[in-house]
Amino acid sequence: MTTIVATDKVFYFSIEVPYSYCEALYQQGNNTVVMTADSGQRVQVPTMRLRPFVDRQGIKGRFRLIVDEKHKIKAFERVN
Repeated sequence: MTTIVATDKVFYFSIEVPYSYCEALYQQGNNTVVMTADSGQRVQVPTMRLRPFVDRQGIKGRFRLIVDEKHKIKAFERVN
Protein backbone atom coordinates (compact mmCIF):
# COMPACT_ATOMS: atom_id res chain seq x y z
CA MET A 1 0.00 0.00 0.00
CA THR A 2 1.07 3.53 -0.76
CA THR A 3 1.97 6.04 1.95
CA ILE A 4 -0.49 8.93 2.17
CA VAL A 5 0.67 12.41 3.21
CA ALA A 6 -1.46 15.34 4.36
CA THR A 7 -1.47 17.07 0.96
CA ASP A 8 -2.71 13.97 -0.92
CA LYS A 9 -6.30 13.48 -1.99
CA VAL A 10 -7.79 10.02 -1.64
CA PHE A 11 -10.80 8.72 -3.57
CA TYR A 12 -12.55 5.38 -3.03
CA PHE A 13 -14.50 3.50 -5.70
CA SER A 14 -16.58 0.36 -5.90
CA ILE A 15 -16.28 -1.06 -9.38
CA GLU A 16 -18.29 -3.90 -10.92
CA VAL A 17 -17.97 -3.98 -14.70
CA PRO A 18 -18.48 -7.08 -16.86
CA TYR A 19 -15.66 -8.19 -19.17
CA SER A 20 -17.56 -7.18 -22.31
CA TYR A 21 -17.40 -3.54 -21.17
CA CYS A 22 -13.72 -3.82 -20.21
CA GLU A 23 -12.79 -4.52 -23.83
CA ALA A 24 -13.23 -0.78 -24.44
CA LEU A 25 -10.26 -0.12 -22.13
CA TYR A 26 -7.99 -1.55 -24.81
CA GLN A 27 -9.39 0.28 -27.84
CA GLN A 28 -7.31 2.98 -29.42
CA GLY A 29 -8.55 6.45 -28.52
CA ASN A 30 -10.01 5.37 -25.17
CA ASN A 31 -7.36 6.88 -22.93
CA THR A 32 -9.45 7.83 -19.90
CA VAL A 33 -12.59 6.90 -18.01
CA VAL A 34 -14.62 9.12 -15.70
CA MET A 35 -15.69 7.46 -12.48
CA THR A 36 -17.76 8.68 -9.57
CA ALA A 37 -16.03 8.28 -6.21
CA ASP A 38 -17.90 7.30 -3.06
CA SER A 39 -17.77 11.00 -2.13
CA GLY A 40 -19.78 11.87 -5.26
CA GLN A 41 -16.84 13.54 -6.98
CA ARG A 42 -16.25 12.68 -10.63
CA VAL A 43 -12.64 11.69 -11.28
CA GLN A 44 -10.92 11.10 -14.61
CA VAL A 45 -8.57 8.10 -14.57
CA PRO A 46 -6.30 6.83 -17.37
CA THR A 47 -7.49 3.47 -18.73
CA MET A 48 -3.99 2.05 -18.22
CA ARG A 49 -4.60 2.25 -14.44
CA LEU A 50 -7.61 -0.09 -14.72
CA ARG A 51 -6.15 -2.67 -17.11
CA PRO A 52 -4.11 -4.61 -14.50
CA PHE A 53 -7.33 -5.41 -12.62
CA VAL A 54 -9.25 -6.91 -15.56
CA ASP A 55 -9.80 -10.65 -15.33
CA ARG A 56 -12.15 -13.10 -17.08
CA GLN A 57 -15.16 -11.68 -15.23
CA GLY A 58 -14.23 -8.02 -15.79
CA ILE A 59 -13.36 -5.66 -12.94
CA LYS A 60 -14.90 -6.03 -9.50
CA GLY A 61 -13.86 -4.71 -6.10
CA ARG A 62 -13.02 -1.71 -3.95
CA PHE A 63 -10.29 0.60 -5.16
CA ARG A 64 -8.40 3.60 -3.87
CA LEU A 65 -6.96 6.41 -5.98
CA ILE A 66 -4.30 8.61 -4.39
CA VAL A 67 -3.26 11.86 -6.06
CA ASP A 68 -0.72 14.45 -4.91
CA GLU A 69 -1.24 18.20 -4.57
CA LYS A 70 -0.50 18.60 -8.32
CA HIS A 71 -3.18 16.01 -9.17
CA LYS A 72 -0.57 13.48 -10.27
CA ILE A 73 -1.59 9.90 -9.57
CA LYS A 74 0.52 8.28 -6.88
CA ALA A 75 -1.43 5.04 -6.80
CA PHE A 76 -4.53 3.26 -8.02
CA GLU A 77 -4.90 0.10 -5.98
CA ARG A 78 -7.37 -2.56 -4.91
CA VAL A 79 -8.17 -2.28 -1.21
CA ASN A 80 -10.04 -5.56 -0.71
